[in-house]
Amino acid sequence: MYVHLCHSLYLKLIHQVNVPAATHEIKDLSEVDPSAGIEVILHGYLGTRSQLSKNLSFVPLLSKDLSYSVQILSTAKSQGQANAAHGTLNSIRAGSPVAIRGTVKPREPSKQDLGEIKKIKNTEIEMIEIQCLNAFPKDIIVTEDTKFPAEQRHLQIRSEKSIRDALAFRAKAASICRDQLGTQQDFIEIETPLLFKSTPEGAREFLVPTRTKGQAYALPQSPQQYKQILMASGIPKYFQIARCFRDEDLRADRQPEFTQLDLEMSFATGEDVMRCIETLLKRLWAELLGVEALPSPFPRMTYEDAMSIYGSDKPDVRLGMKISRIGHLLPVDLINKIGPLTDPIVEVMKLQVSDHPGETRQFVSAFMDSPDAVPFLENKEGQPGIFIYDHRKPLSGLQVFGFEATERVEELLDLQDGDLVVLQARKDAPFSGGSTPVGNLRLALHRAAVAQGYVSAPEGFKFLWITDFPLFSPTNDVDPGQGGSAGLSSTHHPFTAPKSVEDVEYLLTDPSRVKGEHYDIVVNGVELGGGSRRIHDAQVQEFIMRDVLKMTEERMQDFRHLLEVLRAGCPPHAGIALGFDRLIAVMLGRESVRDVIAFPKSGKGEDLLVKSPNAMTEEQLETYHLVLKA
Repeated sequence: MYVHLCHSLYLKLIHQVNVPAATHEIKDLSEVDPSAGIEVILHGYLGTRSQLSKNLSFVPLLSKDLSYSVQILSTAKSQGQANAAHGTLNSIRAGSPVAIRGTVKPREPSKQDLGEIKKIKNTEIEMIEIQCLNAFPKDIIVTEDTKFPAEQRHLQIRSEKSIRDALAFRAKAASICRDQLGTQQDFIEIETPLLFKSTPEGAREFLVPTRTKGQAYALPQSPQQYKQILMASGIPKYFQIARCFRDEDLRADRQPEFTQLDLEMSFATGEDVMRCIETLLKRLWAELLGVEALPSPFPRMTYEDAMSIYGSDKPDVRLGMKISRIGHLLPVDLINKIGPLTDPIVEVMKLQVSDHPGETRQFVSAFMDSPDAVPFLENKEGQPGIFIYDHRKPLSGLQVFGFEATERVEELLDLQDGDLVVLQARKDAPFSGGSTPVGNLRLALHRAAVAQGYVSAPEGFKFLWITDFPLFSPTNDVDPGQGGSAGLSSTHHPFTAPKSVEDVEYLLTDPSRVKGEHYDIVVNGVELGGGSRRIHDAQVQEFIMRDVLKMTEERMQDFRHLLEVLRAGCPPHAGIALGFDRLIAVMLGRESVRDVIAFPKSGKGEDLLVKSPNAMTEEQLETYHLVLKA
C-alpha cells in the first residue's frame, strides 16, 4: 500500500511538472479567426458537462479569473480514430482545473447570455487532449444556490463573482492612489515597521511577546509616529498603503487588522492635506464610478454644527431631518414628561413618512415594537416623544405643545399631514463623542422607513469635511486614552496641534475648550478618514502630555523617542489616514468592510478558515516567558 501511494504521488508530481503551457487565454479567443482551424492550448476550470449522446459531449471551459467561458466539443472519435480524451473528459468533475488542447472552430452565435460569465459566442474548441491538473472533490456539492460559509472562504471567493469583483476593484483603487500620490504629486512610498513599541495613543494594542523575558513589541495602531519621524528626517511627502492593528470591539466597519492610506506632508497645513485628498477622491470617483460632478471644494462643517444639526460627527446630509433646539418654546410640564433631566436641552426633528397619518401611525407602531427601538426606550435621559401631524385633530395632534409652540413648530419644520415629529431631551452639556441620542434615532427611523418602503433610499454621494473638533474629551470607561490623571484624553491622538492662538491660550486656562486642527472626511454618513496638523515643537508636545493630560513620567518615557525627533528641528507638518477598506466598501455600496477584504475576521475577531487565533501551547508559553491566569 505504501509503495502504491508513493507511485500515485509520483505520477501526480510528474503530471504537474509536465503541464503544457497555455498558448491562448480564453478571453482572447474572440480575436482569433475561428475558420483558420488553429490549434490552441487553454488553461481553466471545467464547467458542467452536457452529454448529448455517448459519443458527443459539450462542456464550458471557464477562464482562470472565472469571467469568460468557451464551449468545448468532445467526440468519441476524431478523424476516424478513437479519441481517448473523450473518456477522460467524462471522468473529470466540474470545478477541476484542467489543460485542454484542441482546434478552434466556428460556432453559430448563441443568444445573449445574461449570466455573470461572458461566453465566447462565435467560437468553440474541438478537444484533442485534456489533462486534469487537480480533481475537484466529490464531497463538495456545488449548485447555483450553494452558499458557502466563512469556514470555506476560498469557495466563497471562487463561487461569488461579487467578491472577486470587489477585490479587483480594490486593486484598481490602490493603483490609482499610488499613481496620483507617487507619480502625479511626488509623494514617496515608504514602508514603516510592523513591530513597533507600546505607546498610549488612544486605542488598545496587540502585543507580540519576544523570547527576551518581559520584552514585547506592539503592532502599530497606525504609522503615526513613524510618519512624523519621516517628516523630521527630510522626507517632504510620504505615503503608504499601511496595515494597522487595534484590539477593539468589532462592528460591521471594524476589523482587528485593517488597511489605511496613510500620508504626511512637511511644511504643510491642514488646508494642503485637504486639497490633496479632494483631488485624489475626485479621481477615484471619476475613473472607477464615472462620477464627475463632485463639488470643488468639498463643503465644510464644524463638529459643533454637525452634532447640533444632525446629531452625528459623520452626518449623512442626504437624509434631511435637521435637528433644532426647541426647549425654550415648550411648556415646562411637557419638558418634565419627556424625561428625568432637570433643565435639559430639548431637540426636535421630523420625518416625512406618508401623506396619510394612519400609515405613519402604523410605521411608528412597528418601529417601536422592533429591536431597533430598544436603545431609545432604555435611554436614561428619557424616551423620545413621538407625535404625528394630523390637521383633523386639535392643534393638528400637537396639543401638548400649546398653541404658541405648535405654531412655531409648524413654521420651523414646515409640517404636512402624516409627518412624524420627534422630541428628545439630553443633558445641557458640551458635545462629546460621535453622536447624540436624537442623532442615532434619526438614522434608525430613516433606515426603518426605507426598509418598509415609505421613503426612498438616498442616492448619490455627499462629501463634507468635519472640522474644529475638541482637542480633548472627558475620559470614559471604554477607551483607554493616554492614561493621564487629568480626567481628559486626546479626542483623536495626542499629536494633534491646537487650531489657533486662542486655543493655545486655553491650554493654560481651560483645556476642555481647546479646538484642534483636526479634519475628518465624511461621505454619506461614513467617516472615510481623519487627519490633523501635528505638533512639531518638542516643548509644546511635552507640555500637553505632562501638564495637560498629566501622564506619568513612565508613560512620558514611552514617547521620549518622538520628543527627541521633534527637538531636532522638525518642520511643521500635517497628514491624514483614509480607511482603505471602508473607502472601497462605500464606493461599491457594501454594508460591511468584510465584503471587500479577501480574508476578513468574524465579529469575534476570528479567521474561521484558518482557525485563528489558536491556543498557545505550554512550550510556546515557556519560550515567551508567559503564564496563563486561572
